[in-house]
Amino acid sequence: MNLATLKPAKGSTRPNKRLGRGVGSGKGGHSSSRGNKGQKSRTGNHRMPSWFEGGQMPLQRRVPKFGFKNPNRVSYNVLNLDQVGALIESGRLNADTVITPNSLVEAGVIRKNDLVKILGGGELSIALNIEVHAFSKSAETKIQAAGGSIQCLSSN
Repeated sequence: MNLATLKPAKGSTRPNKRLGRGVGSGKGGHSSSRGNKGQKSRTGNHRMPSWFEGGQMPLQRRVPKFGFKNPNRVSYNVLNLDQVGALIESGRLNADTVITPNSLVEAGVIRKNDLVKILGGGELSIALNIEVHAFSKSAETKIQAAGGSIQCLSSN
């Protein structure tokens, strides 16, 4: 076998359509399948960015803008106390160990490097030791009333 004699399988390739070779050529006597007139039918059109709208006010500029996007916003994944209790009952979390973001990642609740905040929704009957990034006031009081402990981790 010689590499110089290799050819693609029969019927797997087709020759390119030759554009602009007369009216009877199939594709494009005078317009070469580019339509009639306009900037896109001329040569050099490949330099136009795909978002250019021909001088019309671009979509990104004509859509109204409102509100405020805080660049320093800290976004938490929130868990209610009843959700934590359900995870312990289902066996995905262990109540005897400290509940940390890493244990929540292993349980499949959050993604790695996500910030976690515990909220006070629902009731808590077992004492839990929880170390996450933030707690609501109601969650703090419910966890401590059940005999558990909390610790806030730094969010950096």
